[in-house]
Amino acid sequence: MGKGIPLNDQDRIPWLCKLHDILLRDVASGQCVVLACSALKKMYRDILLRGKEGAAWKCDESGKEEEPAEVRLLVVHLSGSFEVISGRLLKRKGHFMPPELLQSQFETLEPPAAPENFIQISVEKNLSEIIATIMETLEAK
Repeated sequence: MGKGIPLNDQDRIPWLCKLHDILLRDVASGQCVVLACSALKKMYRDILLRGKEGAAWKCDESGKEEEPAEVRLLVVHLSGSFEVISGRLLKRKGHFMPPELLQSQFETLEPPAAPENFIQISVEKNLSEIIATIMETLEAK
């Protein structure tokens, strides 16, 4: 992306699988986890939840399958118009993603939909409103 070339599924999937493994490890150890990433497609969010093969089964040392820790995922979809987000990108200095790639991000985007567990929040809200909405949702679950 830093070279102005958009990522494709082949670029993203190994990274998403690593994030899935980190989520599994941390959830299994009893931690609550916040992961910030651009899981633009439903398939990417499914990988975060279930792993590459759609199942998160692991084998213990004896080779016996063991049930994975449950990964519950709340997707926070920060939505905004191309114009608003483009304007913000143009103000950023020294970021790895050039503003020229924004169109490819919008073209790749598959906004979350039922039955995914998600909330949608406008990026036009201020930061404290966004945080409050997220916290209220988490407390209600």
